[in-house]
Amino acid sequence: MGLNRTEKAAVVDEIGAKVASAGVIVVAEYRGLGVGAFTALRKQARSQGVHLRVLKNTLARRAVAGTPFEPLSAHLVGPLLYGISADPVACAKVLNDFAKGNDKLVLKAGAMPNFVMDAAAVKALASLPSREELLAKLLGTMQAPIATFVRTLNEVPGRFVRTLAAIEKQKTEAA
Repeated sequence: MGLNRTEKAAVVDEIGAKVASAGVIVVAEYRGLGVGAFTALRKQARSQGVHLRVLKNTLARRAVAGTPFEPLSAHLVGPLLYGISADPVACAKVLNDFAKGNDKLVLKAGAMPNFVMDAAAVKALASLPSREELLAKLLGTMQAPIATFVRTLNEVPGRFVRTLAAIEKQKTEAA
């Protein structure tokens, strides 16, 4: 049994709210995917902060209408699973990793605000390091000059102590 008009409007509003705060939308065809596999995918996605939803394509088109994701409407054909996330890498990574292990899930397209990606671009996005990894690398890069400076400053008294120890050893051997 289908949804009535008010239920459809509620779904469009709900998805529209998710899209408004989204950093990426990834669509994948799920034809032939079993319930157990689908449940595992949802669990994995939920743990990464990715919202997964199966929608009618007409409702999805209405939800993205007037948003920066509107160009994605041309790719909304067939039975599709929609992954929506604020973190672009997390969404692409969850769906891409699951698609590697399950040939029934096929990545079709994706979109970032005002940019539509094909399946190859979504896979490339999934290969990028996560936000946390990038922040850790940035922090390490920012700390490197300071750490080198501190080691250099520490070397001056260390060298002085080693010089005094060598002088002391030399005097004890001479005596």
